[in-house]
Order: sequence, then structure tokens, then C-alpha cells
Amino acid sequence: MIEAHKLLLTLTVAVLGMGSAAAADFTTVVIDAGHGGHDLGAAESKVYEKHINLDVCRRLERTLRENGLKVVMVRSKDNFVTLSERASIANKYRKSIFVSIHFNHSWKNTVSGIETYYYGSQGGKLARYVQDDLIEGVEAVDRGVKKASFAVLRRTHAPACLVEGGFVSNAIERDAMMEGKRRQIIADSIAKGILNYKNR
Repeated sequence: MIEAHKLLLTLTVAVLGMGSAAAADFTTVVIDAGHGGHDLGAAESKVYEKHINLDVCRRLERTLRENGLKVVMVRSKDNFVTLSERASIANKYRKSIFVSIHFNHSWKNTVSGIETYYYGSQGGKLARYVQDDLIEGVEAVDRGVKKASFAVLRRTHAPACLVEGGFVSNAIERDAMMEGKRRQIIADSIAKGILNYKNR
């Protein structure tokens, strides 16, 4: 875990040195752990999305702070936050971006992979960086970057994206996401995408 953070920091420093003049103008990342409280999210075999989301977000928070960014957590514990409240929290911060973390579900248990959603054009650019680094880091099926009118994306003024980091309904992906190592790789890959977007 520590070595992964060191590698990420090294990559970030290299990118900063190459093109800091083109850096995106944000200093704060608002991290949204999807669902929470009575809202379990995707659920299968007593694995609940809300718990996976929160753990990945906590890991992402740590990695981003280690790389010099300010972080705001929409929720830091297992509590319920409405969609409008999530957007309102994000809109309190200037020079920010919004990243919502989720895991997927399908009635077909063979469906797998990672996809990232956006609404606005800047969110689309952020989503592309995050998706590319997730696919490279996790080595998952690339389900692409997709535009969607999700409330948390539509109501958030800052560049925003929503990550679906795998399928709880897929036994292989479900077993993988239950391992701390996998969740750390997902978090570090998202962080790398955010940093690459910032220094593009």
C-alpha cells in the first residue's frame, strides 16, 4: 500500500514538472460515497455496496491528501445523505471537483467491468482520465465513459463524475472487491486519474 502511494506521488511530480501551466483550476476534491444508512445500494450474498463505497472513498481521501489536495467527504460513516444534500455539499466549495463512488449490479451475474459517468463537458474530461487509469490499474473490462443525467451529476456545478467500480452481482468481481488490496488499487487508480486531469 505504501509503495503504491510512493509510485503515485512520483508519477504526479513528473507530470507537474512537464505541464503545470495547463493544470486544471481546482484545489478541493469532494468525494461522495454512494448510498449509506438504510440505503444499502447493490446487495448480493450479504455484501452491501454502501460499505464498499465508503472504504474505497476513505482510501481515496488518504491518497489525495498525501498528494497535496484538499478533500471533503460527503459522508465519513454509514449514514444516509439525500441526493440533493450531496450536490449542495459539493456546491459549497469553489475550485473543486466532485467524484461519486459506486459499485454496480445486474440481473445477469456474468456482467462485469468498470464504467464512469458524467453530465457536463468538463465532467466528461474528468471521467475519461479516471476511467482510463482505472482500466489500466484494475485490468477490468472497459465499459466506457457515458453521459447520464444522474441527480448528483446534474445538480453539481463543478466538474463531476460517477464511478461504477465493478459488479456486486458478479461473483468474481464481488470476491475481489472484498479484498483490501483490490479496493486500494481502485482508490489509487481513481486518484491517479484525478491528478492526471488536474495536470493535463
